[in-house]
Amino acid sequence: MVVIGGGPAGLSAAVSAARNGCSVTLLERYHHLGGMASGGMVLVLDDMVNEGNEIVTTGIVNEFVDRMSAQDGAVFPPPEDCLTNWEMWKKWSRWGCIDFHKTGMPQPIIHAVAFDPDCWKRVSLDLAREAGVNLRLHSWFSEAMVEDGRVTGVICQTKLGRQAIKAKMVIDASGDLDVASSAGASFQTGQYIVTTVFRLCDVDTDKAEAFEFENPEEYKALDRQVRRVIGGAWGMWWLKTPLPGIVWCNCPHMPGYDGLSPEHMLAAEVEGRERMMKLLAFVRANLPGFENAKMLGAAEQLGIRQTRLLQGEYVVTRVDVRSRRHFSDSVCRGRDYYTPYRALLPKGIDNLIVAGRHYSVESEAQKLSREIPPCMAQGEAAGVAVAVALDQNCALRDATLPRSRNACVPRAPTPATSHQQMRSSKAPSLQNKKDNKREYPSFPTLRCPHSGLHPGHAGAMCNPDAGRFRCGRHQDRAPRCGRPVAALLRRAVGRGHEQRRLLVAEPQQAVCRDRHQVR
Repeated sequence: MVVIGGGPAGLSAAVSAARNGCSVTLLERYHHLGGMASGGMVLVLDDMVNEGNEIVTTGIVNEFVDRMSAQDGAVFPPPEDCLTNWEMWKKWSRWGCIDFHKTGMPQPIIHAVAFDPDCWKRVSLDLAREAGVNLRLHSWFSEAMVEDGRVTGVICQTKLGRQAIKAKMVIDASGDLDVASSAGASFQTGQYIVTTVFRLCDVDTDKAEAFEFENPEEYKALDRQVRRVIGGAWGMWWLKTPLPGIVWCNCPHMPGYDGLSPEHMLAAEVEGRERMMKLLAFVRANLPGFENAKMLGAAEQLGIRQTRLLQGEYVVTRVDVRSRRHFSDSVCRGRDYYTPYRALLPKGIDNLIVAGRHYSVESEAQKLSREIPPCMAQGEAAGVAVAVALDQNCALRDATLPRSRNACVPRAPTPATSHQQMRSSKAPSLQNKKDNKREYPSFPTLRCPHSGLHPGHAGAMCNPDAGRFRCGRHQDRAPRCGRPVAALLRRAVGRGHEQRRLLVAEPQQAVCRDRHQVR
């Protein structure tokens, strides 16, 4: 199989498929892996936790955090600091570890990870090589090879000329739906703000933070002027990085540019750099802590957020995302939203699956569901789907995906998990070495202790806002079935026998305490 695009989604797809026994070629146009995480310098991993700050987006993203931490390339708050008070706000807000969905101040501190872009590149290479992925950098996708509605490979452009790569399956992780659109798949186009992200060095961050917290009104006045100079930014236009004295600036916001047009992208690069230098001059002259700041450089890749969006077998809507709709074929999740398998499959095109920000979704819904960790989860799911389809010798849409996973597939019903638990978890192998038969290890999910139904089941009552669920059969037993999810998790972690009772492998195997077989 071949994966187009070596960003977070594509790398996750390639590693996932390779670990599951596929021969994988990963095609990337730049000289590095990492896409928007490294080349685009989007240097905070977020959208991984639910309302209770429990990690719900898992898998290879956790491996990245572990490996980058070991290289001093990642910073994140410990669980005991994930609170809502001014002390923790002052400690962690400039790392980007805040719940930006909340408007009240101080905003809660949540699990998010600030990281170094070059460390991300190193970890990407390590994971790809360890999994046995065949890397093809400096290779620009040109067009899809299609025969009778089936994608049979891709053509890429290199310094040596055009080259063809034949494959039984193709994963489009290009970010712009390059492969699927070339193959004739239906899509819509959209636009969002673009950004030339940049970093400044020689910044005295301690002095800058002290000025902000000790002189809040004066700082707010200066901050408003900075925003006018840069021409649009998020709530915090500068954030700290793991490298001392270096801050990253996820700005300016520039609307109206088409991320597919070379002319528009050139204009955005020129305008963005002009705004960067104006901001640097202003903060050097006016903002304490930035007196000696220097331009370290802009991101290698323009920050494009939305271009082509697949119109696949299911189109995720804004209502789906906002209402936290759970699907029967959910394969991954973000903060509190789910992605169905159908949203990764183009209509009328076989042997092709997509992963990343260009999945099948409405434009407004995509703006709420395009963060890096959920895109990585999509990639992992796509990689396993390809492995299953090849193993079953069937089309991707006909593949029987089990209600279980290897650790590469953070399926939607996964129990919310603490960071320490995720750091200690290991991925089971899909290959049974004894009898050489492919197995899909059980995927434990949080379920009602009486009926075995998980919150996403059609027979369950789920109230995500309250953090509670009740099964359909026992919905009248609020004291027993309506316990907070967090309390159930603590019991599951605390005692092994409780864990076996609360976390079951398959719903059809569960028997409730009252001896009712699950329907």
